[in-house]
Amino acid sequence: MTDHFLDATGLKCPIPVLRARKAMKPLVTGDILEVHATDPSAEMDFKNFCETTGYELVSFEERDDMLVMKIKKSE
Repeated sequence: MTDHFLDATGLKCPIPVLRARKAMKPLVTGDILEVHATDPSAEMDFKNFCETTGYELVSFEERDDMLVMKIKKSE
């Protein structure tokens, strides 16, 4: 289940992560943000983003030329 969605397709590093950080701020604990990105470095960028913020990278998958990540907001 996804509570919120961010379309970061066509954007290059670091913009997808910066937009995700901004999108996560108003969310409440337990909410999930689904991010779509096309930048090949997004996988590593979002793994690092979650490690440094304490958010949980719930899932990561490749769909054709798009990366789909689900991030859960923690306390």
